[in-house]
Amino acid sequence: MAQTRLVIADDESIIRMNLKETLVGLGYLVVGEAGDGVSVINLARELQPDLVLMDIKMPKLDGIQAAKILTEEKIAPVLLLTAYSDRELVDRAKEAGVVNYVVKPFREAELLPAIEIAMARYQEFLEMDKQIYDLKETLDTRKLVERAKGVLMDSQSLKEAEAFRKIQQLSMNTRKSMKEIAQAILLANEI
Repeated sequence: MAQTRLVIADDESIIRMNLKETLVGLGYLVVGEAGDGVSVINLARELQPDLVLMDIKMPKLDGIQAAKILTEEKIAPVLLLTAYSDRELVDRAKEAGVVNYVVKPFREAELLPAIEIAMARYQEFLEMDKQIYDLKETLDTRKLVERAKGVLMDSQSLKEAEAFRKIQQLSMNTRKSMKEIAQAILLANEI
């Protein structure tokens, strides 16, 4: 089984060093370290880690802003490790798509479940995102096929079932999707 690849970010090098030691001791592979929000984004884009652990208060770009970018670009889930726990920061972290939030000082025993749960939730998010994409694609295809059926029914005096069967046959014979066939029919009709 491949090791889980992590990127860590904190503006204090001693904290990064201690965190790296703890994570390696837990069996994780730390593939990159950063000291500010901009660097962690660039590093994560380049290394595509399984998870990014970072502090909130960092120079150039804070951890929440960096987390928002990493989440929007679907680069990696973000777990915040921070000494700050006020409501405003927690709310900002939720809005940014942070998958977990651990308050310092934390015990080593808290880190493993926080990481594993964060990664599991992120996988669920990606799967739901894919399902939504697939459903939209199916709906778009269905709409195009319906319009193409209408064109065939009008132009060739076919019944609905015959028009559908014609699109299906063209799809099988040309090894193109029904969506592509429907698009071609609609395009030909416009000309």
